[in-house]
Amino acid sequence: MPVTEKENIDMNNPTSSGFRNGRRRFLEASLAGVMLPPSILANETPGQVKAVVRDVFQQELPKVNLDGWDFEAADITFPPGYFSHAHLHPGFVIGYVLEGEFRTQLEGQPEAIYKTGQMFFEPLASHHMLAGSASKTAPARILVMVFGEKGKPKTIAL
Repeated sequence: MPVTEKENIDMNNPTSSGFRNGRRRFLEASLAGVMLPPSILANETPGQVKAVVRDVFQQELPKVNLDGWDFEAADITFPPGYFSHAHLHPGFVIGYVLEGEFRTQLEGQPEAIYKTGQMFFEPLASHHMLAGSASKTAPARILVMVFGEKGKPKTIAL
């Protein structure tokens, strides 16, 4: 839906309809861009500036029935040097680093650092041992989509 007039969205109030609609439009546009097949983009008019398509990430998804599931998308900023407490996501997580360097470690795996423009995947019921900014001087900002059963917590402290 195109926006024809300036909207006032209270970004400090996630229960406001403007906040929810703004986030929904962002997510819909993001997912639409991800799902556009390259063949659609190949039919551009000659002489026109062409869209550039580059594969960013491919991951096999867990074999789960998603009936009764939903997902939450969150834009998270980790201050320099900050790490979250250990936690669990009962479902699975797909993330994208918007800014900085994101440092994470899942139980039983080596620590990983993802840079701006990189994506990551966390399998079902992964235990996060740490998540935060890899830098002591710069924040890390990520967009995560956390999938799980409707009505159940998507994140549980350990």
